[in-house]
Amino acid sequence: MLAKSVDGNSAVAVRPLATFVRVAAGGQLMSRPVSWYDKHADSIAMEYKSVDPESLHRWMLDLLPEIPAIVLDVGAGTGRDAAWLASRGYEVYAVEPSARMRKLANDLHRSASVRWIADTLPELRHTVRTGVSFDLILLSAVWMHVRPSHRERAFRKLVNLLKPGGVIALSIRHGPADPDRGMYPVDDQEIEQLSLGHGAIVHRAIGAADQLGREGVRWTNYGLRLPDDGTGALPLLRHVILNDNKSSTYKLGLLRTLCRIADSKAGMARPAPDEDYISIPLGLAALVWIRLYRPLLRANCPQHPTNTGDEKLGFVRESFRQLANTSNVDLQVGMRLCGSQAYALHGAIRDAAALIKKMPARYMTYPDGSPILPVRRLGPAANPGAVLINEQYLQSFGEMKVPSGIWRALQRYSVWIEPALVEEWMRLMKGYAERQGREFARDKAAAAMIWSSPGRDVQLARSQADRLLETGRIHCVWSGSALSSENLDIDHCFPWSAWPCSDLWNLMPASRSVNQHQKREKLPTARLMRASQDRIMSWWEAAYQTAVPVIRERFVHEASASLPCPDPADLDADALFEGVLSQRSRLRFNQRVPEWAADQYL
Repeated sequence: MLAKSVDGNSAVAVRPLATFVRVAAGGQLMSRPVSWYDKHADSIAMEYKSVDPESLHRWMLDLLPEIPAIVLDVGAGTGRDAAWLASRGYEVYAVEPSARMRKLANDLHRSASVRWIADTLPELRHTVRTGVSFDLILLSAVWMHVRPSHRERAFRKLVNLLKPGGVIALSIRHGPADPDRGMYPVDDQEIEQLSLGHGAIVHRAIGAADQLGREGVRWTNYGLRLPDDGTGALPLLRHVILNDNKSSTYKLGLLRTLCRIADSKAGMARPAPDEDYISIPLGLAALVWIRLYRPLLRANCPQHPTNTGDEKLGFVRESFRQLANTSNVDLQVGMRLCGSQAYALHGAIRDAAALIKKMPARYMTYPDGSPILPVRRLGPAANPGAVLINEQYLQSFGEMKVPSGIWRALQRYSVWIEPALVEEWMRLMKGYAERQGREFARDKAAAAMIWSSPGRDVQLARSQADRLLETGRIHCVWSGSALSSENLDIDHCFPWSAWPCSDLWNLMPASRSVNQHQKREKLPTARLMRASQDRIMSWWEAAYQTAVPVIRERFVHEASASLPCPDPADLDADALFEGVLSQRSRLRFNQRVPEWAADQYL
């Protein structure tokens, strides 16, 4: 029996992990027929049930993360392992392409701690779109179902879903198999080669007998560990931020722009056709760029050695200057501008997009000279008399492609990357000011560097709640208690202190005592979110989706921009709620926002 590890021992201690993922067996997920599993789901369920998961996975119990942790169970079959993991206190994402298997899983193992996703390997498209990262990925009885020609791509996807220091655990079957189930041979050396090629280490490899006693069937269990982030993204970002030659602040400006988008507008990021990149609208990058630079120029902070005020900057033309009296509240997704404001915004975005392509995106390169952030700029459209800031409009300026590894690093670590960008930006501006022989006011510059969110604006949500109170009853989304004008609060579902977002979907009616004395700055648990789902969706429907068109329009475009949701045309309440759950997971497990369980309301 094979048993080896990094240090030669079969039982290797690894540091506690924060997130657990299992990628298991199902349908086209592994390039095998989903129809076979739909047809045999009942008998498979009985077979799976006969195996105790605690015994099956004993080899990796010491790899399980400390609670709280999030689990991705891809190809979760009929839910045996998902239920086991949920019972241990994990939040579970369970991926299974067979509709019949998912139906049985919900019947057999219904749990508020398990979220089901219909998805397939090697793409895992819907899983990637959630923006959630994981620390342990288990592929139990799965890898032999992946076509050999798809395995490199599938492994790359899994590594991209893994956090630094995370572990991939694979249980690989050897021996005879039913050809109708689409199984392919697996060579032990293949796993080692894939690991080496993606920066992972074979931490553990242990042979095991078949627990169902099938003749000729044996297993190898692998634990693969990922040092750093395995993609080279963090060293590359560190190099650009701290070491790369800079004749201006533009490279830092572009990276901070991407940090802002990854943090608050990730819903507009789409996998590029080649899947090694994420595509974002160039107009969105230009819009965020404008919002970053406006306060710095007002504070007369130099952006290159000869710049003062807004002079000698390629993106500052008449249109940019005409936006001087337009507030940041109006420069966000979902808003409409008309007349001179629309003309000014369109021209300013066009000029900023041109500068981004010409300067930082061109000169931010790999060692071979190829661009890290390729840009495809579309020809300038006619300047409109009215603008709706939505994904379609922002895409009309072109696209920027961000390497998947960098994108996920920005999503996971923007809370640390952005301060490093800000500090280096401050250092550059101080140097430019000193070369010009003028004093650099650090406190003034620091204030200008603060990202200007529109503020905790709940006025529109409050007016909608007051309107509903006049015509009927309205309830606290958390407790279900009836509200009145005296005890009504508008609550940020995800606390402002953790994620400054006043999008309409994030503003919900709550009892003042619940909001101010119980929930406060905490994140609702996944279980509480599920228990409150009907009330939340009813509020969205009554307050926003049946409101006047301009409110409904803003609600939809804000949600599709900031959450991992479908395109606005395909967005329904269920898809929106799933996007909210994904964002909840990101905040909980990437930023460690404390939770509010509210057991009394479950």
